[in-house]
Amino acid sequence: MSRPVIEKHLEEERTASDLVFEGNFLRVRRDTVRLPDGHSATREYVVHPGAVVVVPLLDDGRVVLERQFRYPVGLVMTEFPAGKLDAGEDPLGCGQRELLEETGYSAREWALAGAMHLAVGYSTEIIHVYFARGLTLGDRRLDHGEFLDVISATPAQLLDWCRDGTATDAKTLTCALWLQNVLSGAWTLDWQPAQVDGGGT
Repeated sequence: MSRPVIEKHLEEERTASDLVFEGNFLRVRRDTVRLPDGHSATREYVVHPGAVVVVPLLDDGRVVLERQFRYPVGLVMTEFPAGKLDAGEDPLGCGQRELLEETGYSAREWALAGAMHLAVGYSTEIIHVYFARGLTLGDRRLDHGEFLDVISATPAQLLDWCRDGTATDAKTLTCALWLQNVLSGAWTLDWQPAQVDGGGT
């Protein structure tokens, strides 16, 4: 991932910071910042450990997806497999672990597509996007209290769901864009063998 260009005339400088809330894995901070024109403003945001989303490609051309109830929006969502990074965890290892735990699939090859900032106005969350292929199905290892259905769809079906509002999850919409461009040959991936210790074999 290329380093962003520094544009000093747009930057805000933190002058004070307060911890508003600290939960099991999320924190909320309220910062005071100096704006480019010298004035002050307040910024409230969620500090997130980061996450990984996986686009699993089946040999027959379909992709693996999940249906999971998401409490904050009160809806069952159609999503690609994903999960948050544990402290010090490598993103690839996290993707391999989450894919196995949630779907039962392990993959022979993995490719890093890129990264996305999910909600730049109020969260530090960055999600690393991986593709996985050469899938082998085993047993799921769902966390306690985790309930989800594993489904599959053709890329055309997924794009239809993105268009008609069946799939509204932001990371899944972004992954659908990646998938469309990878399948068309417009974007290429650097495929690598799975790490032995990452749950991918």
